[in-house]
Amino acid sequence: MGVAIKLLTILGSTGSIGENALRVVSRYPERFSLVGLSAYSKAERLIEQALEFRPRAVCFAGNAGYQQVKEALHEENITVYGGRDGLLELAARDDCSLLLNAIVGAPGMEPTVAAIRAGVDIALSNKESLVMAGAVINNLLAEHQVNLYPVDSEHSAIWQCLTGEDPAQVRKLIITGSGGPFRTVPKEQFETLSVEEALNHPNWNMGNKITIDSATMANKGLEVIEAHWLFGLDVDRIQVLIHPQSIIHSLVEFRDGSVKAQLGVPDMKVPIQYALMYPEHAEADWETLDLAAIGRLTFEAPDFEKFRCMALAFEALQAGGTMPAVLNVANESAVYAFLDEQIGFHEIPRWIEAAMEAHQVISEPSLDDILDTEKWTKKFLEPKLKTIDE
Repeated sequence: MGVAIKLLTILGSTGSIGENALRVVSRYPERFSLVGLSAYSKAERLIEQALEFRPRAVCFAGNAGYQQVKEALHEENITVYGGRDGLLELAARDDCSLLLNAIVGAPGMEPTVAAIRAGVDIALSNKESLVMAGAVINNLLAEHQVNLYPVDSEHSAIWQCLTGEDPAQVRKLIITGSGGPFRTVPKEQFETLSVEEALNHPNWNMGNKITIDSATMANKGLEVIEAHWLFGLDVDRIQVLIHPQSIIHSLVEFRDGSVKAQLGVPDMKVPIQYALMYPEHAEADWETLDLAAIGRLTFEAPDFEKFRCMALAFEALQAGGTMPAVLNVANESAVYAFLDEQIGFHEIPRWIEAAMEAHQVISEPSLDDILDTEKWTKKFLEPKLKTIDE
């Protein structure tokens, strides 16, 4: 009996995760049929992908480029959606069996919800979906009997370590992080760090936003919140461990003191492939791990004072309700302001903390409450940008 073909949609197909996912699809063309692809800013690349992979539909969600995509594909029997509404329409198609959400940031949350409501399984790279709306999404997953497969290397590692285990016997989760490019840089130098320096990650090749999140270590904090919703452990049972080599992707400690770790080269194709082909570890020709060549693995405790963004994420999770949404949106606003060289690297956590201190938490938010919180956070931070621009 042959293996069933997966009907796959990839949101964010022109980004780092999306491109790697298409490499997996190219490696196994007999296993996948593309239903949809979406992009926000790279119209020409989306056209190239559409012509190569022949999906049933594409969406260009950005402000400029929709007409270019539509004209280029008008004779190709490919439906072309445009804008935010088109993205949500593509995400909600029920002729898809698996949707990979590789959109960056808060804009990825609603497409996750739309796909779940359509009964489509989710391979989730957009951690912000769970950071902002974890309780809402978990309730929807249960209501619609939809599976969610984590794509982040850390959460994929925990997922694999928990396979065959009783969750009640888990003592804690240990999420590893490289420490980013500034692991050994004194905090006093943070005021002078450049965008170019912050984008120079020692181990991973990622998009700009997540690379800055790695530099501030906000990414580890967001991953802690995501792990809470994925695996059901409270914040005091989730730990961060600095591991500069990025070979151990995460660990699980059990009640008897035993610890399981998942190891691999820092290559996102591996966890992407596992999420897309679960439960199979399919044969692949990606680079494999050579521990003898690496020599040794080292570990350090995280510095929460130096990397304040990570500490704020723990505080947001403890506060609960809408606070993680504020953390996420404020972080995104600050990161993009830094990338535009409007603020300094050291100011990123200050923006987040200011928004968190001003926010009145809604303890059990609806999806509308979360969307309103997103708008509130952006509005709260607008005067800061206007002051900088003046």
